[in-house]
Amino acid sequence: MYVRHLQVTDFRSWEHADLAFEPGVSVLVGRNGQGKTNLVEALGYVATLGSHRVATDAPLIRHGASRAVVRTAVVNEGRELLVELEITPGKANRARINRGPVPRPRDVLGILRTVLFAPEDLALVRGDPGERRRFLDELLTTRAPRYAGVRSDYERVLKQRGALLKSVRAARNADISTLDVWDGHLARHGAELLAARLDLVADIAPHVAAAYAEVAPESRPARIAYRSSLGDAFPGPAGSAGGGSHDRDVLEDALLAELHRVRAQEVERGVCLVGPHRDDLDLALGDLPAKGYASHGESWSFALALRLGGYELLRVEGAEPVLVLDDVFAELDRGRRRQLAKVAAGAEQVFITAAVAEDVPEELDGLRFDVRHGEVHRA
Repeated sequence: MYVRHLQVTDFRSWEHADLAFEPGVSVLVGRNGQGKTNLVEALGYVATLGSHRVATDAPLIRHGASRAVVRTAVVNEGRELLVELEITPGKANRARINRGPVPRPRDVLGILRTVLFAPEDLALVRGDPGERRRFLDELLTTRAPRYAGVRSDYERVLKQRGALLKSVRAARNADISTLDVWDGHLARHGAELLAARLDLVADIAPHVAAAYAEVAPESRPARIAYRSSLGDAFPGPAGSAGGGSHDRDVLEDALLAELHRVRAQEVERGVCLVGPHRDDLDLALGDLPAKGYASHGESWSFALALRLGGYELLRVEGAEPVLVLDDVFAELDRGRRRQLAKVAAGAEQVFITAAVAEDVPEELDGLRFDVRHGEVHRA
C-alpha cells in the first residue's frame, strides 16, 4: 500500500498543496510552523477520520475558510482508489470514492492504513487513560474498519444513558425503569467493543514486547495488559485480558450484572461508571507500572514500541500500512534512531517530517520535499 498523490485545499495552514509520491521514503523538511506536519496530518485524517493533534474538526479548517478538502490517491495491490473528504465544522462531513459519493464518511476507512509516531505519543505512557483507549480504538478500526460503527453505536448509547442518569439525579424520585433498557443497549454494544479490544491486546502484546526489547535492550521487559472497569466481576483472572474470556455473550452478562450492582452509585453521581469508556491499558516495565516509574528515555521507548507493535501486527496480517514519522528523530537518541530507521527502511512507504535534513538517518534516503513560506517543492 502506498500514497501516490495528495491534494489539500484550505486544510490547516494550506490554501492549496499538491504533491506526488512514490513507494519508499518521502522526507518533508521545513522549519517549525511551515506546515509539514499539516500535510501528514491530512493523510492521517483520511486513514482514521481524526487528527492526532486535536479532538475536533474545527481547527483543521484554514482561517477564513468554511470547509477543507483532502484528496488522496491510494494504490493497494495494483488497484488505485481516489478518496475525497470534505470537512465542514458543524455539518456532516462528506466523502467520495473515485468521485462517487458514499453514504457515510466512515465508508472510506480501510482504503488507507497508516501508523503514525509523533511527539504527542509520549502521552500514551504519561497521559490519562483516554489516550491509551484512543490508541487501541484507532488501531482496532485500522485493523477492522467495521469497528468504527461499533464505537459509534457505543458512544451514542453512552451519551443517551448518561443524559438519563443526569435527569434521574436531578428529579430525585423519578422513574428509573427506563434504565433497564439502556443497560441492555450499553452491555450489548460494550461487550462487542470490549471483546475486540481484548483480542487486539492479546495479539499485539508480543509485538510490543519484542519492539521494546529492540529499542531499549538494556531496560526491563515491557508488558501490556487490558484493565477493565468490571474489576473483580471480569470473567477472567485479576480482571485483566490475560486468560480471560473474550466471548461477547459472557462479557455482556458480566456488564449487565455490574451495571445492576452499581446502579445506586450511578444514580447518585449521574454518570456511567461501567463500560469500555472507563477501561485502561496497563503498561509495565518489569514489575513496576511505566507511568510514574519509567525514565524519560524508557517512556519514549515504550511509546515507540506501542506504535511499532501496531505496525508489525498489521503487517503480519497482510495489510502493511504506510508508516508516518512526524518530527520524532530529533526526540530520540542515536540508538533509538537506529532501531526506528531499521524498521522504516523496510516499509513499503514511509513519510518523515523533520526541521533539518540532518535529523533523518542517512539510510532513509529518498524523495525530499522542502516546505517553506506556504509552498512545498520537490528538492
